[in-house]
Amino acid sequence: MPTSAIDSLIFRDIFGSPAMREVWSDRFRTQKYLDWEAALARAEAKVGLIPREAADEITRVCKVENIDFEAYAKETVTIGYPVLGLVHQIAHLCRGDAGKYCHWGATTQDITDSATILQIKASFDLIAKDLDRAIAATEKLARKHRSTPMPARSNLQQAVPITFGFKMARLLATLKRHRARLAEIRPRIEVFEFGGAAGTLATLGEKGLAVQEALARELGLAQPDIAWHTERDRIAEAGCFLGLLTGTLAKFATDLKLMMQTEVGEASEPYAANRGSSSTMPQKRNPISCCYIHACAASVRQGVAALLDAMVEDHERSTGPWEIEWITLPDIFTLAGGALAQACFVLEGLEVDADRMRANLDATRGLIVSEAVMMGLAPKMGRDKAHDVLYAIIHDPAMGNKSLAEMLLAREDVMADLSETEIRRLTDPTNYLGLSETMVDRVLGST
Repeated sequence: MPTSAIDSLIFRDIFGSPAMREVWSDRFRTQKYLDWEAALARAEAKVGLIPREAADEITRVCKVENIDFEAYAKETVTIGYPVLGLVHQIAHLCRGDAGKYCHWGATTQDITDSATILQIKASFDLIAKDLDRAIAATEKLARKHRSTPMPARSNLQQAVPITFGFKMARLLATLKRHRARLAEIRPRIEVFEFGGAAGTLATLGEKGLAVQEALARELGLAQPDIAWHTERDRIAEAGCFLGLLTGTLAKFATDLKLMMQTEVGEASEPYAANRGSSSTMPQKRNPISCCYIHACAASVRQGVAALLDAMVEDHERSTGPWEIEWITLPDIFTLAGGALAQACFVLEGLEVDADRMRANLDATRGLIVSEAVMMGLAPKMGRDKAHDVLYAIIHDPAMGNKSLAEMLLAREDVMADLSETEIRRLTDPTNYLGLSETMVDRVLGST
């Protein structure tokens, strides 16, 4: 039985997706090992290092359905690395003497690292697709609610008015940066490994770089400028990107959790029968996707820390830190993909209550625009004095249930500088949206 959340029959589709789990499965990884071995054989045949017939035979047998996984697992436990046992099976499956040319001039880490990069590439393809989905859904929300007023919050207190479109446009701008980030890092990360024992390609002599060039074409990955067996920045950068992306998703989930509070009620996750239900309180509708996004993001961050630790490797081939990646990468890619899928679900069906947003804007009876009034008075009486006047009004016990406008109209010093019309205008929250709408338009207009 599975023992981790990402493989659990119960939890696996909450914390991940079938597509991402497949990328990090034993079968997929093993097929990538086999793809690499076949590609190496073809590349070496092209430069005359091994016979073409041997390369063809190695390619023929390098199919995951040919592998005895029970024997493979047993030999991996004995050896300690998941390559030599596979090479033994490939060589045994080959007809004639082709098997002796398998894994020619390579080392275990060459194939392992290259397969990892192929898994990362496939994972990034999945993440890019869902990131585009999230961007499209957020863009729709920003456009639809460009002018929907709501309270901004600072230290969990109402601050000044904004629009919900402005809030969504901030998320949209961040997601677009992540999309640009992903496009930028992929060429830097999607580089295969092939250097031999210490990275010098000594076993291949002068044909080493020619084999690398041919192998790059076979794999569809970039050729390394030098071996990177113990330079793990590529792997760590992939992890750091996932940490950034899930951090953004968790920030969005946190905002939505707070907006879903009964007392706030400004937005909700999509309704689905029984989703987020309580076993004892029928009235509850819990922010269930937000909870999972938060949990995934927190776990990804811990995995990123482990990948950064794995960068501290000794000499040309390490004694332990490398294996941290084997443990961590499947988890953080699966969880990051799971968080992104949950975010797509929420964004594509987000329920927005514009009336509740307006009611919350009015909850302070105008105090949310005290800054607007202060700045309206400032040209006449000075900013400091205007601040003191507003502070005194707001903390006057006589205010009670009165509105800010009523309190202002009762003050002679205020009426000396502002007309009733000006006071009514300044205390209407919809008149103090700043450049919210302009900034939404700027984000929507950016590529």
